[in-house]
Amino acid sequence: MMATISVKTKDRIAAGLKKYKTIIKKAQSQDINESDTVTIIVDMLQDIFGYDKFNEVTSEVAIKKTFCDLAIKIDDKIKVLIEVKSAGTTLNENHIKQAVDYGSNKGIDWVVLTNGIIWKIYKIIFGKPVSNEMLYEFDITAISAKNESELLQLYMISKEGIAKSSKTPLQDFYAKKEIVNKFIISNIILSEDGLNFIRKNLKKISADSKATNDDIEGIVKSEIIKREVMDDEAMKLAKNKVNRALKKKALNKETK
Repeated sequence: MMATISVKTKDRIAAGLKKYKTIIKKAQSQDINESDTVTIIVDMLQDIFGYDKFNEVTSEVAIKKTFCDLAIKIDDKIKVLIEVKSAGTTLNENHIKQAVDYGSNKGIDWVVLTNGIIWKIYKIIFGKPVSNEMLYEFDITAISAKNESELLQLYMISKEGIAKSSKTPLQDFYAKKEIVNKFIISNIILSEDGLNFIRKNLKKISADSKATNDDIEGIVKSEIIKREVMDDEAMKLAKNKVNRALKKKALNKETK
């Protein structure tokens, strides 16, 4: 369910976007340094995202004898780490590795990597080893305050979104993304239940259908699901998750 964004918050975001789109584009064209980019982003965090830049935005977070660029602190608790690169820098995987290292050492779930224009939001996965997953990214110069889905991308990392006492919009978004994705859906289709469902419906379309589950599986794998999806490591992880869920459902049916 899409979060409800107040008119006050929408108005602030709209005004902030109007002001900072020009500022950050100019910063990029002038290739300003990282320190000056941080200064602009601190102001953006206040004017667009609603944080008090004097009390809720800090650069004084030490991790392994170094400091992260910025952190969002609500009620004296760090909620988000922000790794900043200069406005003219193209963000890459090396940049997020540093940011994730920061977050994993502090036990913080959310990391934002940005150059002021591109904003990438990551969830740190505290497994062995620690990993990360990019939830979404946006170009702030392309965001329209009149587009609800685009507005939601900003709202999820705004003070109103992050400071929620119950489940935050980011947590909801991550939970949905963990289930509603190409790997989970592909494995549901390729499961015995999924193949049986397709075979039975083919039989309804034509009583003469002789298609077997193996026939259907072959077509799905070779002609429907993209090769890069089939070969992705995430496909194996999703298969385990789907198999566990289906087995649990079958066991529950047997015990009833």
